[in-house]
Amino acid sequence: MKCLIFRCSKKEEMYLYTPYKEKEQDAIDALPDGLLKLTGRITLVMELVLSPEKTLARADVNDVMSSLKDKKYYLQSPPNAILRSDESMLNNPSDGF
Repeated sequence: MKCLIFRCSKKEEMYLYTPYKEKEQDAIDALPDGLLKLTGRITLVMELVLSPEKTLARADVNDVMSSLKDKKYYLQSPPNAILRSDESMLNNPSDGF
């Protein structure tokens, strides 16, 4: 199964996988309404061929393939350390917000 992987601007190390389309814009246009509000601006990073034998760094390949088939996208969340870092910035009164 071939897919496209996009980097999301809303969170560091958040990636969006979509089924492969010849034209990048066709893959973006096929996404559900509202998803781009969650991800922010997306930038194509790579094309990848997925198979059950393939190992991904931060996601189970079978979960990704299943989600691409059923939902037509897979959203890979950032690692917990990055999420905690974002939360601690919100709670830091020294930022003057």
